[in-house]
Amino acid sequence: MKKQVLLAIGVLSVAAGVVGAFLPLLPTVPFLLLAAWCFARANPAWERRLLEHPRYGPQLRAWRARGVISRPAKWAAALSLLFSAGVGLLLLPGAWRWVPAGVAVAVGSWILTRPST
Repeated sequence: MKKQVLLAIGVLSVAAGVVGAFLPLLPTVPFLLLAAWCFARANPAWERRLLEHPRYGPQLRAWRARGVISRPAKWAAALSLLFSAGVGLLLLPGAWRWVPAGVAVAVGSWILTRPST
């Protein structure tokens, strides 16, 4: 049962990552990291395919090996978070408008303090 749950989470994460490749507000690599983690425990062949992917494999391997995020990925994440926070400030009612900004500050701070490649 555990294996099937991990496979399902991994497949859903890959699907979210694929969607994120086309939507600027949805991150791709974090979903692929989750998928790789799930696949490592449920289907090593699928994990290997993710780690060998020509575009995302190097980022996944760098995170696993050294916990690093590339500079372009950091910039993309920071700009996406800034955009999301701005949209929230403009469109959300009352105190809810501050939630995306708070999340952006917390997540952005964490991302920007990770080592860079």
